[in-house]
Amino acid sequence: MNEPGDGNELGGIVASLRMYFEWRAQIGLDGLPVTGAQRFESTGNVGGGVADMASQPPGQGLEGNLFSDYTSAYRSASLGELREAIGDCQRCKLCSGRTHLVFGVGNPGAEIMFVGEGPGRDEDLKGEPFVGRAGQLLTDIITKGMEMKREDVYIANVIKCRPPENRNPEPDEIQSCEPFLVRQIELIKPRVLIGLGKFAVQTLLKTKVPIMRLRGTWHDYHGIRFMPTLHPAYLLRNPGDKKLVWQDIKKVLQELGSPTR
Repeated sequence: MNEPGDGNELGGIVASLRMYFEWRAQIGLDGLPVTGAQRFESTGNVGGGVADMASQPPGQGLEGNLFSDYTSAYRSASLGELREAIGDCQRCKLCSGRTHLVFGVGNPGAEIMFVGEGPGRDEDLKGEPFVGRAGQLLTDIITKGMEMKREDVYIANVIKCRPPENRNPEPDEIQSCEPFLVRQIELIKPRVLIGLGKFAVQTLLKTKVPIMRLRGTWHDYHGIRFMPTLHPAYLLRNPGDKKLVWQDIKKVLQELGSPTR
């Protein structure tokens, strides 16, 4: 037996579906949206990846989730509102193993934003990105190399919860979490986005091109200058490649009009 109000609820769903497909038609999208994994697999080169990213509305990942609670996140007018909208996130399986959700830290109006892969053990315990050994190296890059304070920049990750044993995030986990990173970038509006390591760079550019071919070259992320570089954790294992990161950082400083040594 139908409960009172079922007809109104069904009517609301139908109206929402109609509005949703009208919105997709208006922005030039036909049919149903593809998953994050399908988008990732469909781009195999730098040119294709950047072009595909540039053609998609940056907030689409939030607006497109019609039957989820992403709407409040998309409408967030500040990082505080976005964090509140994420809440005690249960949107993917990583929630079951986390200690803390690692949202991001730094200046909400930063000119430079760093994006890494995801939290490790130290970050999960503290609830702050890049606080372990790799985080200390990133801090050195910021304070000693760039001659800035850590609190002057903004630091975040593609995903907000630690994967088991620090494994790579899986496609469904990226699909659940990347929209929040997109909104963070939109709210901060950095002049320069710095991708740290293969996973973050390939996810943001939607490409499978190796990081060594991507690093050191300017890319475009929805009108933001994007510089891929190596992850600090990689540098701990390969200290000889620190010079490559310094080359990349000098290009960032030059872009911002800062003097380089």
